[in-house]
Amino acid sequence: MRLDKFICESTGLTRSQAGKVIRQGVVTLNGNKVKQAALQVSTDDVVCLNDQQIEIIGLRYIMLHKPAGYICSTSDPDHPTVFTLLEEPLLERLHTVGRLDLDTTGLVLITDDGQWSHRISSPKHHVAKTYRVWTADAIPASAIEQFAQGVMLRSETNPTLPATLEILGEKEALLTIQEGRYHQVKRMFAAIGNKVDKLHRQQIGNITLPDDLAEGAYRALTAAEYAQL
Repeated sequence: MRLDKFICESTGLTRSQAGKVIRQGVVTLNGNKVKQAALQVSTDDVVCLNDQQIEIIGLRYIMLHKPAGYICSTSDPDHPTVFTLLEEPLLERLHTVGRLDLDTTGLVLITDDGQWSHRISSPKHHVAKTYRVWTADAIPASAIEQFAQGVMLRSETNPTLPATLEILGEKEALLTIQEGRYHQVKRMFAAIGNKVDKLHRQQIGNITLPDDLAEGAYRALTAAEYAQL
């Protein structure tokens, strides 16, 4: 790989910017100052920029505690996006694994691995997602069986897949679904005559949002967490 391309892949600089820093003499290759952008770099070489070693950025797997008021999109004219919460190079390569609504909080996975995100978000893989739900009205015990059997959503032709409802309080419950239909949780409660006042996703598959990860904060998945998905 050319030196300038290596710098681009390591830092997010453009090709012209990489060429400029090389010509400025602030790049070293195996301890030697170099000024030729076309030099070839191998995996065994050590490249430093301003005396700091740089490496090609590999695939990233991130969990974010999404606050309310942010959208899961790369850009929006009216609202901040979750990507404004990240301090990552090559930010344009990242995407969210599925989406949460503007007012929904909780666990969002972010990656630049398209195949991995597809395996998690594709309905045919049935990766479970658990939400804590607060409703406007009391949740009847009968909703447990209704959701287990599947409910018909407005403007849909097929009922939802079986879902697990655990009632925690008069107006609070945990709902685990295996799909990701548009506004699905809110529409499921609407289908039984209730309204969701607040919604928080706390788990995807076997990955639970840690209690010590504050709203707006993020971290990389551990190797064990990645393996679980």
